[in-house]
Amino acid sequence: MRGLEGKVVVVTGGAGGIGSETCRRFAEAGAAVAVLDRDEAAARTLAERIAGTGASGVAVGVDLTDLPATQAAVAEVEEALGPIDVLINNAGWDVFTPFLKSEPDFWAKIIDINLRGVLNVTHPVLSRMAERGSGRIVSIASDAARVGSSGESVYAACKAGLIALSKTLAREHARQGITFNVVCPGVTATDMLEVFLEGAGDKEKLRTAFTRAVPMGRLGRPEDVPGAILFFASDDAAFITGQVISVSGGLTMHG
Repeated sequence: MRGLEGKVVVVTGGAGGIGSETCRRFAEAGAAVAVLDRDEAAARTLAERIAGTGASGVAVGVDLTDLPATQAAVAEVEEALGPIDVLINNAGWDVFTPFLKSEPDFWAKIIDINLRGVLNVTHPVLSRMAERGSGRIVSIASDAARVGSSGESVYAACKAGLIALSKTLAREHARQGITFNVVCPGVTATDMLEVFLEGAGDKEKLRTAFTRAVPMGRLGRPEDVPGAILFFASDDAAFITGQVISVSGGLTMHG
């Protein structure tokens, strides 16, 4: 895909399953990659592997729910690599919990990680992009936001909010040449999925049900998702904004 070489890319939750595959793919395309993650050691390990391939990679440990710390992390990335061209809002977390069995503290944690954290990092990055008049922001939501998903009420609400946020910002900043698009993975075999399944009464039964629901007959893999992300970040998608695409093996098919 055109236009990724030399770009500075920030990936939140960059040390996780989809995040790490996305970081590697951007590095392969010639981008300089900043791996942002709460797990600083894992982020550093990935950044070192990226650097070992000859690409530029830096790691920043940060809790995105902490606004001052996130603002400092953005400044640290720009000091190390230069102006941020691409932001990938990938960080997220969930546990299978029916709504009536959930409590306000759980709601707050889900909202802080999956929505407030996106606001905290998008605001300082977008402010800089707006000054320069260019940029790409790609957010990773979920098919749960598009069709609903039992046991994921608050998470789905946050991810639906992320879609609405992206469409609104796409309108607000279109004339500045900044695009906002959303990738919605279906059920994907990551560590986060394992955490999510722990909340189910019978995790293997739920895993089997998820698999059977996918027309292609398998769960997603982390390596299935970065292609769509890199496309939205590339020059090939320069005239595409405010759009949502599912990477789900056909689990959801929107017109």
